[in-house]
Amino acid sequence: MPVMAAAPLFVLAACISLATSWLLVSRLERVGERLGLSEALLGMVAALAADAPEITSAITALLTHQQRVGAGVVLGSNVFNLAALLGLGAMVAGGIRFRRRVVILAGLLALWIAAVCLVTVLGVLPPGAGLALAGVALLGYVALLGADRRVLRRLAVHHGWAHWLRAAVVEEERDLESAIRVPRAGRGDLLAAVISLVVVVAASVTMERTASDLGARWRVPEIVIGGLVLAAVTSLPNAVAAVYLALRGRGAAVLSIALNSNALNVVVGLLLPGAVVGLGGASSLAVLVAAWYLGLTAVTLAIAHRQGGLRRPAGALIVAAYGVFVVWLLIATL
Repeated sequence: MPVMAAAPLFVLAACISLATSWLLVSRLERVGERLGLSEALLGMVAALAADAPEITSAITALLTHQQRVGAGVVLGSNVFNLAALLGLGAMVAGGIRFRRRVVILAGLLALWIAAVCLVTVLGVLPPGAGLALAGVALLGYVALLGADRRVLRRLAVHHGWAHWLRAAVVEEERDLESAIRVPRAGRGDLLAAVISLVVVVAASVTMERTASDLGARWRVPEIVIGGLVLAAVTSLPNAVAAVYLALRGRGAAVLSIALNSNALNVVVGLLLPGAVVGLGGASSLAVLVAAWYLGLTAVTLAIAHRQGGLRRPAGALIVAAYGVFVVWLLIATL
């Protein structure tokens, strides 16, 4: 495709994908509210819908055997999410607060999936095994969020660990309740969600194809196209939503969006298609990005737990770490 056509088509597809993803998120949240989902599960649905651009771009790249682009989109998006959602959110809002139990509950899943992702990208685990390990953990977390509170209460009477678990779930639920207020779905909301999903998928596929064409023509490494360009563009809806919630003091919602988005990116956007078509041979650059993802996740969660949130200096540190990551990746591709 000629550059004169590919460049404006990429910009147009990006604008359509980003704009439509907002409609998709809002309508799916309304449908979830009508189905009686808890606030925590509504947050998971919203994260999945907002992740549609990066997940679609990653799957498209993997299915067309551009494994480095596909891995780059997912892993680069996850590093970007930590910087733009949590780091930038803390800087703009002057700080965001989290409950320590919530940080531990969501953080353990985030660290587990990031670690599984790294060893899978290294080639230590086949994608199918990585998908099983990460998928079971994610499904268990979702089941916990949707569990009947009476069951957790009965378990808590006899088991100390269940008492802690119930307290963490309840705290997360209460924090999210004030941030997620969704009207019940009307007759046209489900149809609007389906149409929005089709548009987002089509636009994201176009974004990935045109970006790959431009990268090949300008001899830009695939990991840069995926890990920096597509990763940042497709993650913008989450970043804007997180900054908005941070300014309103909704720390739990910001943490939920960041960590749940990253978990869904890995499981649905990388390991699931990777189990079908493979991830290719281990790439040193992909391993580098995966290691940054795990390391920055661990550092962010450690600071968040110690401070009971993220203050402005901590946010600046996370954003600076992303800047170092970008420079390091660019230097490594020279």
